[in-house]
Amino acid sequence: MRICVIIPAYNESTYIASLIKEIKKYVLEVLVIDDGSSDNTRDMAKSAGANVLRNQNNEGKGASLKKGFKYALDNKFDAVITMDGDGQHPADELPYFIRLAEYSDKYIFIGNRMLKIKNMPALRILTNKFMSWFISTIAKQHIADTQCGFRLIKKEILERVVLETSKYETESEILIKAARLGFKIESIPIKTIYRGARSQINPFIDSLRFIRFIIGVLWTTKD
Repeated sequence: MRICVIIPAYNESTYIASLIKEIKKYVLEVLVIDDGSSDNTRDMAKSAGANVLRNQNNEGKGASLKKGFKYALDNKFDAVITMDGDGQHPADELPYFIRLAEYSDKYIFIGNRMLKIKNMPALRILTNKFMSWFISTIAKQHIADTQCGFRLIKKEILERVVLETSKYETESEILIKAARLGFKIESIPIKTIYRGARSQINPFIDSLRFIRFIIGVLWTTKD
């Protein structure tokens, strides 16, 4: 299975190089989408051995993911693994994702942090539990941690799911639309490293975007 690791990154110069070096130990191609960073994320990623595509402006995580997915399809990868650039997703979990994907009939493998929440902020725990219940209900599949960005997605998903959003709601859109097309999703227990970094999500604006997205989903039938 030929796999590309996609990392959407916005001002992630602190951890991006060390993350890429850890990923490269598993002989995987790494693609960083620099989402208009004002720091030296792009140079750090290149020096660590990643291919880098750059958005001239800050377009959003979803826009960066879509650019990465197109790259993966154009270059004939069998699957992609998405990871955040802030070092919260440990690279030593990668072989586990890949082994499962090679022998499973599932098409999305998503990290589940909710079994190891000792160091997770209380507000994030509540948000993750609520969102996971809500999106699982819409998708009609149980997904333990829908907000986790550490995922393996097979090319069949990338070929068939048409993504319309461009911000943080894109990750939920992928799950819902894939489930509606009949693709099965599997949750994988993972550990997560919390470094106390401030979230880049704007609680008000991104919540409004998500609500608008969900309203659109609820008005759209499976057909």
